[in-house]
Amino acid sequence: MKANLYDFDKTIFPTDSETIFWLFCLKKHPKLLRFLPGQIINMIRFSLKLGDTDKLKSRLFSFLKAVDSEKMVQDFWDENDKYIYPFFISRDTSLPTIVCSASPEFLLQPICDKLGVEKLIGTRMNPQTGEIAGRNCKSTEKVYRIEEEIPDYSFYCVYSDSLKHDGPIFALGERNFKATKGKIEEIFINKPE
Repeated sequence: MKANLYDFDKTIFPTDSETIFWLFCLKKHPKLLRFLPGQIINMIRFSLKLGDTDKLKSRLFSFLKAVDSEKMVQDFWDENDKYIYPFFISRDTSLPTIVCSASPEFLLQPICDKLGVEKLIGTRMNPQTGEIAGRNCKSTEKVYRIEEEIPDYSFYCVYSDSLKHDGPIFALGERNFKATKGKIEEIFINKPE
């Protein structure tokens, strides 16, 4: 089946949804400040790739133990859905829309449902604990997950903000588009034979 494939963060949403969600939760629940010292250390280690990035990401999301994550996610998107870029809202829906993201599925599922996304593939994370099941869904892991979950799909258009991080999914598209601050531009890349 033919579909169009989109990254989420900085492609159809202007920033990193995980970070904005954390700040949103912190604003609503100042008690989460108690997690901050450990999270700062883990953010530094994560950004410098010091240690297992999947475990570090799980530690960053350990604050979920202290909140009603389902309610927080709903409240978050009630306030932030307006930031979805217009090009995505008005996309061609003649082909199914697939979103593949490193952000947790529990965080993106409500907004993807609201936007009529046929399939979301993201990082599988326990919304009560922050523990990742499997691997962080980024780079080549995105291709692996796509092949695992929707093996009969091929992609007409692929959209992402990053050639560096999403080169592997760009290789899946017949046409490729780089998203920059809500604007899309077709790009031409050398694909492996």
